[in-house]
Amino acid sequence: MFDRRILLTTVAGLFGLSAFRWLTGSPAEAGEKAAEKFEIEKTEAEWRAQLTPQQYEILRNHGTERPGSSPLLKEHRKGVFACAGCDLPLFSSDTKFESGTGWPSFYQPIEGNVGKTEDRTYGMVRTEVHCRRCGGHLGHVFDDGPKPTGLRYCIDGFGLVFHPAAASAT
Repeated sequence: MFDRRILLTTVAGLFGLSAFRWLTGSPAEAGEKAAEKFEIEKTEAEWRAQLTPQQYEILRNHGTERPGSSPLLKEHRKGVFACAGCDLPLFSSDTKFESGTGWPSFYQPIEGNVGKTEDRTYGMVRTEVHCRRCGGHLGHVFDDGPKPTGLRYCIDGFGLVFHPAAASAT
C-alpha cells in the first residue's frame, strides 16, 4: 500500500530540486557566457596576478562589493569609467547619477562596450552586464533609472577604474 507521507515527501523533494535548479541557474546558462569568446582572454593565474583580490572576485567570480564601499560612488569629476580588467571605456561621467543604492549608477553605457546575459541567481531573473572585451562582470541593469533611457546600470565600483578628463587649456 502506498503511503501518503511517501507521496508528499517525494513531491516536496522534486519541487525542492527544481526550485534549487531554478535559483542557481541551469548549467547551460552558466556555461553560456563562459563559452563566449572575448578579445582578451587570460588564465585564472594571469587574472589573479593582474587584479586585486576584490577586483578578481567581482570581475571573474561575479562577486559584489558592500554597498557604499567603492570610492567611485562619490566620484563626480568629468571623465570616463573603464573596465578594471582591460581598461575599455564603459561609462561616461555624463551618464552617472546618484541612485541611493550604494553602488555607482549610470543610465547608459558607452555604445557597444557592455554585453548582457541573463542571471537567475538568488531566486530572481536579472540582466547581468559585463565588459564586451574581457568578459569581466560589472553588475546588473534595471529598468528603474532616470530619463532619457529609464535604465539603471548598477555597477560594482571595484570593477571599474576612473580616468579624469584632461583639463582644458584656457
